[in-house]
Amino acid sequence: MTTEAPGLLQAAAEVARKSGDVALEFFRRGVTVDIKKDGTPVTVADRTAEKTARDWIEAHFPEDGILGEEFGETRPGARRRWILDPIDGTKTFIRGVPLWGTLVAVAEGDRILAGAAYFPPVGELLAAAPGQGCFWNDKPVRVSELADLSQAVVLCTDERFQVHPDRGERWRALAARSAMARTWGDCYGYLLVATGRAEVMVDEIMSPWDAAALQPIIEEAGGLFTDWTGKRTAFGGNSIATNAALAQQVREILGAQTPRP
Repeated sequence: MTTEAPGLLQAAAEVARKSGDVALEFFRRGVTVDIKKDGTPVTVADRTAEKTARDWIEAHFPEDGILGEEFGETRPGARRRWILDPIDGTKTFIRGVPLWGTLVAVAEGDRILAGAAYFPPVGELLAAAPGQGCFWNDKPVRVSELADLSQAVVLCTDERFQVHPDRGERWRALAARSAMARTWGDCYGYLLVATGRAEVMVDEIMSPWDAAALQPIIEEAGGLFTDWTGKRTAFGGNSIATNAALAQQVREILGAQTPRP
């Protein structure tokens, strides 16, 4: 842990809140939807919120790099970079569903120094840094201790698993053994795991700006965040988040390894 971690934790939370509050001003206002080259939607809310975050970072950490979903990367050679997703769950946002969030992470290489996830419509903020703990609206929070999969709540973003159908089969096997399976997806699902309201959240596709903030949040809350191979990383292109008690069993069902402590 660097000596900067406490300051970065507070900074990440502040950026997430400022950016998310800007996005909230556009929520349910009938914004125009554009389609990006990759086929995903974007709105003026996404762009304005990311610009707000970038302006704040430039003012307070002018030597740091920034990687954002909407405006790409600046200062790619910087020792430290901020990773931004102004609206994680843009499709949800567009439909007026309040289960979207703003994600902010600070990283050195592949090591995440701090992460924050802010959910403006529901007024919830998660922030974490390695060795500092995970905080839910400024109070320490932990994952659930539930160890019985038949009583667990398991979540995913899209149960169709169109990119990896084999993972869809494994997901359905997991869902069949759980108490409740839901698609409370995008970053909202990870909020529920980190705060003990669900035990499992999986995604078959994750960009760095989707995952970077979530790794320290889940881990500092006492859970396990890996990719589908079982590697502890925010840059694996997909993710499995669990509480500690079900970590091995869930990953065995999903065909992933469980990393050693």
